[in-house]
Amino acid sequence: MLTFADIQAAAARLNGAVLQTPFVESRTLSQITGAQVYLKFENLQFTASFKERGALNKLLMLSDAERARGVVAMSAGNHAQGVAYHAQRLGLRAVIVMPRFTPGVKVERTRGFGAEVVLHGDTLAEARAHAYQLAQEQQLTFVHPYDDEAIAAGQGTLALEILQAQPDLDALIIAIGGGGLIAGIATAAKAIKPEMEVVGVQTQRFPSMVNALRHTDLPMGTSTIAEGIAVTQPGIITQEVVQRCVDDLLLVDEGDIEQAVLMLLEIEKTLVEGAGAAGLAALLRYPARFKGRKIGLVLSGGNIDPMLLAAIIERGMVRSGRLARVRVSARDVPGVLAQITATVAGAGANIEEVHHQRAFTMLAAQNVEIEFVLQTRGHAHVSEVLEQLRRAGMEAALV
Repeated sequence: MLTFADIQAAAARLNGAVLQTPFVESRTLSQITGAQVYLKFENLQFTASFKERGALNKLLMLSDAERARGVVAMSAGNHAQGVAYHAQRLGLRAVIVMPRFTPGVKVERTRGFGAEVVLHGDTLAEARAHAYQLAQEQQLTFVHPYDDEAIAAGQGTLALEILQAQPDLDALIIAIGGGGLIAGIATAAKAIKPEMEVVGVQTQRFPSMVNALRHTDLPMGTSTIAEGIAVTQPGIITQEVVQRCVDDLLLVDEGDIEQAVLMLLEIEKTLVEGAGAAGLAALLRYPARFKGRKIGLVLSGGNIDPMLLAAIIERGMVRSGRLARVRVSARDVPGVLAQITATVAGAGANIEEVHHQRAFTMLAAQNVEIEFVLQTRGHAHVSEVLEQLRRAGMEAALV
Protein backbone atom coordinates (compact mmCIF):
# COMPACT_ATOMS: atom_id res chain seq x y z
CA MET A 1 0.00 0.00 0.00
CA LEU A 2 1.21 3.51 -0.83
CA THR A 3 2.29 5.32 2.35
CA PHE A 4 3.40 8.77 3.40
CA ALA A 5 6.84 7.30 4.15
CA ASP A 6 7.10 6.22 0.49
CA ILE A 7 6.51 9.81 -0.60
CA GLN A 8 9.02 11.22 1.88
CA ALA A 9 11.60 8.73 0.61
CA ALA A 10 10.80 9.73 -2.97
CA ALA A 11 11.32 13.40 -2.11
CA ALA A 12 14.79 12.58 -0.77
CA ARG A 13 15.65 10.69 -3.97
CA LEU A 14 14.39 13.46 -6.25
CA ASN A 15 16.03 16.30 -4.34
CA GLY A 16 18.04 18.39 -6.80
CA ALA A 17 17.11 16.23 -9.80
CA VAL A 18 13.70 17.77 -10.56
CA LEU A 19 12.66 21.39 -10.30
CA GLN A 20 10.85 22.53 -7.16
CA THR A 21 8.35 24.54 -9.16
CA PRO A 22 6.73 27.79 -7.96
CA PHE A 23 3.45 27.66 -6.01
CA VAL A 24 2.02 31.15 -6.02
CA GLU A 25 -1.31 32.94 -5.76
CA SER A 26 -3.06 34.21 -8.86
CA ARG A 27 -4.77 37.41 -7.77
CA THR A 28 -6.71 37.75 -11.01
CA LEU A 29 -8.04 34.18 -10.95
CA SER A 30 -8.91 34.68 -7.29
CA GLN A 31 -10.99 37.75 -8.19
CA ILE A 32 -12.73 35.90 -11.03
CA THR A 33 -13.58 32.72 -9.10
CA GLY A 34 -14.21 34.13 -5.61
CA ALA A 35 -11.69 31.68 -4.12
CA GLN A 36 -8.06 32.31 -3.17
CA VAL A 37 -6.33 30.44 -5.98
CA TYR A 38 -2.76 29.11 -5.83
CA LEU A 39 -1.05 27.57 -8.86
CA LYS A 40 1.70 24.93 -8.93
CA PHE A 41 3.63 25.43 -12.18
CA GLU A 42 4.65 21.86 -13.10
CA ASN A 43 4.67 22.93 -16.75
CA LEU A 44 8.06 24.48 -15.93
CA GLN A 45 9.74 21.09 -15.43
CA PHE A 46 12.39 20.27 -18.03
CA THR A 47 10.03 17.93 -19.89
CA ALA A 48 7.13 20.35 -19.21
CA SER A 49 5.24 17.87 -17.04
CA PHE A 50 4.98 16.45 -13.50
CA LYS A 51 5.42 12.96 -15.01
CA GLU A 52 9.17 13.04 -14.65
CA ARG A 53 8.84 12.96 -10.83
CA GLY A 54 7.31 9.49 -10.82
CA ALA A 55 9.48 8.25 -13.67
CA LEU A 56 12.70 9.27 -11.95
CA ASN A 57 11.62 7.81 -8.60
CA LYS A 58 10.90 4.48 -10.29
CA LEU A 59 14.23 4.46 -12.11
CA LEU A 60 16.17 5.27 -8.94
CA MET A 61 14.53 2.33 -7.16
CA LEU A 62 15.69 -0.24 -9.73
CA SER A 63 18.22 -2.87 -8.69
CA ASP A 64 21.67 -2.94 -10.32
CA ALA A 65 20.58 -5.90 -12.44
CA GLU A 66 17.41 -4.13 -13.58
CA ARG A 67 19.40 -1.01 -14.46
CA ALA A 68 21.82 -3.06 -16.51
CA ARG A 69 18.98 -4.56 -18.57
CA GLY A 70 17.06 -1.29 -19.06
CA VAL A 71 13.43 -0.22 -19.05
CA VAL A 72 10.43 -0.11 -21.36
CA ALA A 73 7.41 2.20 -21.21
CA MET A 74 4.28 2.81 -23.25
CA SER A 75 3.17 6.38 -23.76
CA ALA A 76 2.25 8.84 -26.49
CA GLY A 77 3.06 11.88 -24.37
CA ASN A 78 4.52 13.18 -21.14
CA HIS A 79 5.36 9.84 -19.49
CA ALA A 80 7.44 8.85 -22.50
CA GLN A 81 9.53 11.99 -22.26
CA GLY A 82 9.94 11.74 -18.49
CA VAL A 83 11.20 8.16 -18.70
CA ALA A 84 13.42 8.86 -21.71
CA TYR A 85 15.01 11.98 -20.23
CA HIS A 86 15.87 10.53 -16.84
CA ALA A 87 16.97 7.18 -18.28
CA GLN A 88 19.42 9.12 -20.44
CA ARG A 89 20.64 11.07 -17.38
CA LEU A 90 21.19 7.82 -15.47
CA GLY A 91 22.79 6.00 -18.41
CA LEU A 92 20.00 3.44 -18.75
CA ARG A 93 18.62 1.87 -21.90
CA ALA A 94 15.04 3.04 -22.48
CA VAL A 95 12.60 1.60 -25.02
CA ILE A 96 9.41 3.63 -25.54
CA VAL A 97 6.48 2.06 -27.38
CA MET A 98 4.14 4.56 -29.03
CA PRO A 99 1.04 4.04 -31.19
CA ARG A 100 1.59 4.66 -34.89
CA PHE A 101 -0.68 7.74 -34.83
CA THR A 102 1.58 9.58 -32.35
CA PRO A 103 2.43 13.09 -33.69
CA GLY A 104 5.90 13.25 -35.18
CA VAL A 105 6.99 16.07 -32.87
CA LYS A 106 6.46 13.84 -29.81
CA VAL A 107 8.27 10.93 -31.42
CA GLU A 108 11.29 13.07 -32.29
CA ARG A 109 11.36 14.74 -28.87
CA THR A 110 11.40 11.34 -27.17
CA ARG A 111 14.14 10.12 -29.51
CA GLY A 112 16.01 13.33 -28.71
CA PHE A 113 16.25 12.18 -25.10
CA GLY A 114 18.09 9.06 -26.27
CA ALA A 115 15.24 6.55 -26.13
CA GLU A 116 14.64 3.76 -28.64
CA VAL A 117 11.17 4.55 -30.01
CA VAL A 118 9.05 1.67 -31.29
CA LEU A 119 5.89 2.61 -33.20
CA HIS A 120 3.36 -0.18 -32.86
CA GLY A 121 -0.42 -0.54 -33.10
CA ASP A 122 -3.21 1.90 -33.79
CA THR A 123 -4.37 2.24 -30.17
CA LEU A 124 -2.81 2.73 -26.77
CA ALA A 125 -3.99 -0.77 -25.77
CA GLU A 126 -2.13 -2.36 -28.70
CA ALA A 127 1.00 -0.34 -27.90
CA ARG A 128 0.77 -1.36 -24.22
CA ALA A 129 0.47 -5.05 -25.11
CA HIS A 130 3.56 -4.79 -27.31
CA ALA A 131 5.49 -3.03 -24.52
CA TYR A 132 4.68 -5.89 -22.13
CA GLN A 133 5.82 -8.35 -24.80
CA LEU A 134 9.14 -6.53 -25.21
CA ALA A 135 9.60 -6.43 -21.44
CA GLN A 136 9.22 -10.20 -21.29
CA GLU A 137 11.35 -10.97 -24.34
CA GLN A 138 14.22 -8.63 -23.46
CA GLN A 139 13.95 -8.76 -19.66
CA LEU A 140 13.25 -5.04 -19.46
CA THR A 141 11.51 -3.44 -16.48
CA PHE A 142 8.11 -2.06 -17.45
CA VAL A 143 7.59 1.51 -16.16
CA HIS A 144 3.83 1.97 -15.85
CA PRO A 145 2.52 5.51 -16.40
CA TYR A 146 0.36 5.49 -13.24
CA ASP A 147 -0.50 2.09 -11.68
CA ASP A 148 2.71 1.69 -9.68
CA GLU A 149 3.39 2.74 -6.09
CA ALA A 150 6.84 4.09 -6.99
CA ILE A 151 5.32 6.26 -9.71
CA ALA A 152 2.55 7.55 -7.42
CA ALA A 153 5.05 8.23 -4.64
CA GLY A 154 7.11 10.40 -6.99
CA GLN A 155 4.02 12.36 -8.01
CA GLY A 156 3.09 12.75 -4.34
CA THR A 157 6.19 14.86 -3.73
CA LEU A 158 4.17 17.70 -5.23
CA ALA A 159 1.97 17.77 -2.12
CA LEU A 160 5.00 18.11 0.16
CA GLU A 161 6.13 21.19 -1.76
CA ILE A 162 2.60 22.64 -1.91
CA LEU A 163 1.91 22.31 1.82
CA GLN A 164 5.36 23.52 2.76
CA ALA A 165 4.67 26.70 0.76
CA GLN A 166 1.03 27.13 1.89
CA PRO A 167 0.20 24.99 4.94
CA ASP A 168 -3.20 26.65 5.43
CA LEU A 169 -4.73 25.51 2.12
CA ASP A 170 -8.34 24.33 2.36
CA ALA A 171 -8.52 22.15 -0.76
CA LEU A 172 -6.62 20.75 -3.72
CA ILE A 173 -8.27 20.21 -7.12
CA ILE A 174 -6.37 17.57 -9.09
CA ALA A 175 -6.89 16.11 -12.57
CA ILE A 176 -7.42 12.35 -12.83
CA GLY A 177 -6.47 10.12 -15.75
CA GLY A 178 -5.15 6.81 -14.49
CA GLY A 179 -4.90 8.26 -10.99
CA GLY A 180 -1.16 8.31 -10.28
CA LEU A 181 -0.98 12.05 -9.61
CA ILE A 182 -4.00 12.28 -7.31
CA ALA A 183 -3.10 9.03 -5.49
CA GLY A 184 0.30 10.42 -4.51
CA ILE A 185 -0.96 13.90 -3.70
CA ALA A 186 -3.97 12.69 -1.67
CA THR A 187 -1.84 10.26 0.35
CA ALA A 188 0.62 13.00 1.33
CA ALA A 189 -1.98 15.73 1.83
CA LYS A 190 -4.17 13.61 4.14
CA ALA A 191 -1.12 12.54 6.17
CA ILE A 192 0.02 16.13 6.70
CA LYS A 193 -3.42 17.77 7.03
CA PRO A 194 -6.28 15.25 7.39
CA GLU A 195 -9.00 17.91 7.23
CA MET A 196 -7.87 19.13 3.80
CA GLU A 197 -10.30 18.37 0.98
CA VAL A 198 -8.89 16.64 -2.08
CA VAL A 199 -11.11 16.85 -5.17
CA GLY A 200 -10.52 14.93 -8.38
CA VAL A 201 -11.47 16.16 -11.86
CA GLN A 202 -12.19 14.17 -15.00
CA THR A 203 -13.42 15.19 -18.42
CA GLN A 204 -16.98 14.15 -19.25
CA ARG A 205 -15.59 12.28 -22.25
CA PHE A 206 -13.42 9.97 -20.11
CA PRO A 207 -15.14 9.51 -16.70
CA SER A 208 -13.38 6.20 -15.96
CA MET A 209 -12.60 6.83 -12.27
CA VAL A 210 -16.10 8.22 -11.68
CA ASN A 211 -17.60 5.09 -13.22
CA ALA A 212 -15.35 2.80 -11.20
CA LEU A 213 -15.99 4.41 -7.81
CA ARG A 214 -19.61 5.49 -8.20
CA HIS A 215 -20.65 2.32 -10.06
CA THR A 216 -22.08 4.39 -12.90
CA ASP A 217 -21.97 3.64 -16.61
CA LEU A 218 -21.32 7.04 -18.15
CA PRO A 219 -20.37 6.76 -21.83
CA MET A 220 -16.74 7.05 -22.95
CA GLY A 221 -15.78 9.38 -25.76
CA THR A 222 -13.16 8.83 -28.42
CA SER A 223 -11.15 12.02 -28.02
CA THR A 224 -10.66 15.07 -25.82
CA ILE A 225 -8.43 18.13 -25.77
CA ALA A 226 -7.31 16.87 -22.33
CA GLU A 227 -5.53 13.91 -23.90
CA GLY A 228 -3.27 13.50 -20.86
CA ILE A 229 -6.27 12.27 -18.82
CA ALA A 230 -8.00 10.34 -21.61
CA VAL A 231 -7.81 7.01 -19.78
CA THR A 232 -10.50 4.35 -20.22
CA GLN A 233 -9.41 2.14 -17.31
CA PRO A 234 -8.05 3.61 -14.04
CA GLY A 235 -5.26 1.86 -12.18
CA ILE A 236 -6.00 -0.85 -9.62
CA ILE A 237 -3.55 0.56 -7.07
CA THR A 238 -4.59 4.16 -7.69
CA GLN A 239 -8.31 3.37 -7.57
CA GLU A 240 -7.97 2.05 -4.03
CA VAL A 241 -6.13 5.19 -2.91
CA VAL A 242 -8.67 7.50 -4.56
CA GLN A 243 -11.54 5.66 -2.88
CA ARG A 244 -9.84 5.99 0.51
CA CYS A 245 -8.34 9.49 0.34
CA VAL A 246 -10.20 11.60 -2.24
CA ASP A 247 -13.28 13.47 -1.00
CA ASP A 248 -15.12 14.17 -4.24
CA LEU A 249 -14.99 13.74 -8.02
CA LEU A 250 -16.14 16.39 -10.48
CA LEU A 251 -16.68 16.31 -14.24
CA VAL A 252 -15.92 19.13 -16.69
CA ASP A 253 -16.66 19.47 -20.39
CA GLU A 254 -14.48 20.44 -23.34
CA GLY A 255 -15.62 24.08 -23.25
CA ASP A 256 -14.59 24.39 -19.59
CA ILE A 257 -11.11 23.08 -20.39
CA GLU A 258 -10.73 25.32 -23.45
CA GLN A 259 -11.68 28.35 -21.35
CA ALA A 260 -9.18 27.38 -18.64
CA VAL A 261 -6.31 26.92 -21.13
CA LEU A 262 -7.05 30.33 -22.64
CA MET A 263 -7.36 32.08 -19.26
CA LEU A 264 -4.03 30.70 -18.07
CA LEU A 265 -2.41 31.87 -21.30
CA GLU A 266 -3.94 35.35 -21.14
CA ILE A 267 -3.86 35.97 -17.38
CA GLU A 268 -0.84 34.01 -16.15
CA LYS A 269 1.07 34.14 -19.44
CA THR A 270 1.74 30.41 -19.08
CA LEU A 271 1.16 27.63 -21.60
CA VAL A 272 -0.79 24.67 -20.19
CA GLU A 273 -2.14 21.59 -21.97
CA GLY A 274 -5.76 20.49 -21.62
CA ALA A 275 -5.15 18.00 -18.79
CA GLY A 276 -3.08 20.59 -16.94
CA ALA A 277 -5.97 23.06 -17.02
CA ALA A 278 -8.61 20.59 -15.75
CA GLY A 279 -8.35 21.82 -12.15
CA LEU A 280 -9.04 25.41 -13.13
CA ALA A 281 -11.84 24.19 -15.43
CA ALA A 282 -13.54 22.61 -12.39
CA LEU A 283 -13.11 25.78 -10.35
CA LEU A 284 -14.68 27.84 -13.15
CA ARG A 285 -17.56 25.38 -13.57
CA TYR A 286 -18.35 25.05 -9.83
CA PRO A 287 -17.36 28.43 -8.31
CA ALA A 288 -19.93 28.33 -5.49
CA ARG A 289 -18.48 25.08 -4.19
CA PHE A 290 -15.08 26.65 -3.54
CA LYS A 291 -15.99 30.28 -2.86
CA GLY A 292 -14.03 31.97 -0.06
CA ARG A 293 -11.59 29.07 0.37
CA LYS A 294 -7.86 28.67 -0.28
CA ILE A 295 -7.54 26.37 -3.27
CA GLY A 296 -4.45 24.75 -4.78
CA LEU A 297 -4.29 23.77 -8.45
CA VAL A 298 -1.56 21.80 -10.24
CA LEU A 299 -0.75 22.97 -13.77
CA SER A 300 0.43 19.46 -14.53
CA GLY A 301 1.85 19.92 -18.03
CA GLY A 302 2.46 22.29 -20.90
CA ASN A 303 2.90 19.99 -23.90
CA ILE A 304 0.12 21.11 -26.22
CA ASP A 305 0.00 20.80 -29.99
CA PRO A 306 0.40 24.27 -31.60
CA MET A 307 -2.50 23.67 -34.00
CA LEU A 308 -4.78 22.68 -31.12
CA LEU A 309 -3.68 25.75 -29.19
CA ALA A 310 -4.47 27.97 -32.20
CA ALA A 311 -7.94 26.45 -32.43
CA ILE A 312 -8.55 26.97 -28.70
CA ILE A 313 -7.50 30.62 -28.93
CA GLU A 314 -9.73 31.25 -31.94
CA ARG A 315 -12.75 29.48 -30.40
CA GLY A 316 -12.20 31.37 -27.17
CA MET A 317 -12.25 34.66 -29.04
CA VAL A 318 -15.58 33.67 -30.59
CA ARG A 319 -17.07 32.80 -27.17
CA SER A 320 -15.93 36.09 -25.68
CA GLY A 321 -17.27 38.13 -28.62
CA ARG A 322 -13.83 39.22 -29.79
CA LEU A 323 -14.31 37.36 -33.07
CA ALA A 324 -17.74 37.47 -34.74
CA ARG A 325 -19.22 36.23 -38.02
CA VAL A 326 -21.76 38.70 -39.40
CA ARG A 327 -24.04 38.34 -42.44
CA VAL A 328 -25.04 41.55 -44.23
CA SER A 329 -27.70 41.74 -46.98
CA ALA A 330 -27.81 44.77 -49.27
CA ARG A 331 -28.61 46.00 -52.82
CA ASP A 332 -26.06 44.71 -55.34
CA VAL A 333 -24.91 48.09 -56.64
CA PRO A 334 -21.47 49.63 -57.15
CA GLY A 335 -19.98 50.97 -53.92
CA VAL A 336 -22.13 48.91 -51.51
CA LEU A 337 -19.16 46.88 -50.26
CA ALA A 338 -17.21 50.08 -49.66
CA GLN A 339 -20.18 51.48 -47.74
CA ILE A 340 -20.41 48.37 -45.55
CA THR A 341 -16.69 48.27 -44.79
CA ALA A 342 -16.69 52.00 -44.00
CA THR A 343 -19.59 51.45 -41.58
CA VAL A 344 -17.76 48.56 -39.90
CA ALA A 345 -14.59 50.65 -39.62
CA GLY A 346 -16.57 53.57 -38.24
CA ALA A 347 -17.91 51.29 -35.51
CA GLY A 348 -14.35 50.40 -34.53
CA ALA A 349 -14.27 46.78 -35.74
CA ASN A 350 -11.58 45.19 -37.90
CA ILE A 351 -12.40 42.92 -40.87
CA GLU A 352 -10.54 39.61 -40.89
CA GLU A 353 -12.40 37.78 -43.70
CA VAL A 354 -14.93 38.69 -46.40
CA HIS A 355 -17.11 36.29 -48.41
CA HIS A 356 -19.18 37.89 -51.18
CA GLN A 357 -22.17 35.68 -52.13
CA ARG A 358 -24.43 36.20 -55.14
CA ALA A 359 -25.41 32.76 -56.47
CA PHE A 360 -25.92 30.62 -53.34
CA THR A 361 -28.56 32.74 -51.62
CA MET A 362 -32.33 32.98 -51.36
CA LEU A 363 -32.26 36.77 -51.73
CA ALA A 364 -33.72 38.56 -54.74
CA ALA A 365 -31.45 38.61 -57.79
CA GLN A 366 -30.63 42.30 -57.36
CA ASN A 367 -29.44 41.77 -53.79
CA VAL A 368 -26.15 40.45 -52.44
CA GLU A 369 -25.24 38.65 -49.22
CA ILE A 370 -21.85 39.30 -47.68
CA GLU A 371 -20.35 37.46 -44.71
CA PHE A 372 -17.66 39.09 -42.60
CA VAL A 373 -15.45 37.73 -39.82
CA LEU A 374 -14.83 40.71 -37.55
CA GLN A 375 -12.36 41.36 -34.75
CA THR A 376 -14.29 43.14 -32.02
CA ARG A 377 -13.93 44.11 -28.35
CA GLY A 378 -16.70 41.91 -26.95
CA HIS A 379 -20.40 41.07 -27.20
CA ALA A 380 -21.52 44.66 -26.54
CA HIS A 381 -19.25 45.90 -29.33
CA VAL A 382 -20.67 43.30 -31.75
CA SER A 383 -24.19 44.58 -30.99
CA GLU A 384 -22.98 48.12 -31.64
CA VAL A 385 -21.53 47.13 -35.04
CA LEU A 386 -24.80 45.43 -36.04
CA GLU A 387 -26.80 48.49 -35.00
CA GLN A 388 -24.57 50.80 -37.06
CA LEU A 389 -25.04 48.58 -40.14
CA ARG A 390 -28.82 48.60 -39.70
CA ARG A 391 -28.84 52.37 -39.36
CA ALA A 392 -26.99 52.50 -42.68
CA GLY A 393 -29.90 50.62 -44.29
CA MET A 394 -28.43 47.13 -44.29
CA GLU A 395 -29.90 43.90 -42.98
CA ALA A 396 -27.29 42.58 -40.55
CA ALA A 397 -27.25 39.61 -38.18
CA LEU A 398 -24.85 37.27 -36.40
CA VAL A 399 -24.30 33.96 -38.16
